[in-house]
Amino acid sequence: QVQLVESGGGLVQAGGSLRLSCVASGLTFSRHQLGWFRQAPGKEREFAAAIRRDGSWTVYGDSVKARFTISRDNAKNTVYLEMNSLKPEDTAVYYCAARAQWASYSSLSQSPHDYNYWGQGTQVTVSE
Repeated sequence: QVQLVESGGGLVQAGGSLRLSCVASGLTFSRHQLGWFRQAPGKEREFAAAIRRDGSWTVYGDSVKARFTISRDNAKNTVYLEMNSLKPEDTAVYYCAARAQWASYSSLSQSPHDYNYWGQGTQVTVSE
């Protein structure tokens, strides 16, 4: 079955950086559009970034634009989220997600409802 496993979360001071990784198995990785979402306590799941199957196109949520970078290594079945200039409001559980193969040929989606596979999440906490 499909598994997505995130890592790299932790506690960091405001202004710092973290790099999240998500390793996928059980799917043909290069055929899937991938995304990162986050969810803070009491809030809805929020889109952070998405990347095309071949990595040639990316899209970002307004709250992370110019600070976060999504990338992928199809040879390693891994997607990354480089997070810089972190703010306390970035504190959340971060999830990676994959769209179904048939849907991954569409334009990049920012809706969590369009993603079929999810990891368990990794906690990111940004202190003042």
